[in-house]
Amino acid sequence: MILKAQNITKTFSNGSRTLSVFSDISLDINQGDLITIMGPSGAGKSTLLNILGTLEKPDSGDININGKDVLTMSNKELSLLRNKYLGYVFQFHHLLPEFTALENILMPARIAGLENKEKRALELLDYVGLLERKQDFPSQLSGGERSRIAVLRALINKPALVLADEPTGNLDMGNGNKMVNLILDLNKEFKQAFVLTTHNPDVAEIGHKKYKLENGDLIIR
Repeated sequence: MILKAQNITKTFSNGSRTLSVFSDISLDINQGDLITIMGPSGAGKSTLLNILGTLEKPDSGDININGKDVLTMSNKELSLLRNKYLGYVFQFHHLLPEFTALENILMPARIAGLENKEKRALELLDYVGLLERKQDFPSQLSGGERSRIAVLRALINKPALVLADEPTGNLDMGNGNKMVNLILDLNKEFKQAFVLTTHNPDVAEIGHKKYKLENGDLIIR
């Protein structure tokens, strides 16, 4: 098992009001899982993904990644764990504009102090048909190309799990379909585990395990 979340609860305070985002959510993630979490905007999908990825802390509950209790870790320990076990694909790419496509992909490896990752980066670029764009900057790439670079960046350290927040949300239908097919290919080819959030029912259908986040509950579909 890669990740085990048990009885996760999260609330936000707004002045005198307390808003419950979700309560007592549990989820197991294993190697090769492709999990989709569907829900409308504001349902708490991004918050849940951030908690699973240790970017936010829940109010209560337990999260174990590779058998480690992440809620007791220091910030430094969490940073090391994220870099080793987790990859992130954000809705708004967050590619660094002053670096090339290749350099953006290599950034997590360089942060982790890992050498000799350029060969893997070039292989990944070739896999998605973007090898000839390796020296281009994000501003020179299309939206669909930037989204694929963001996925490759998430994969460079060979994480056990990739967390993708609305990966097709800002793409047109054609590029959205390419993104879905890329995730399916990576999941099948490399047994790569994915958890992705979406408000799109068609995208949600690609999951081997399908959930809906509604009224604070994570419901199996």
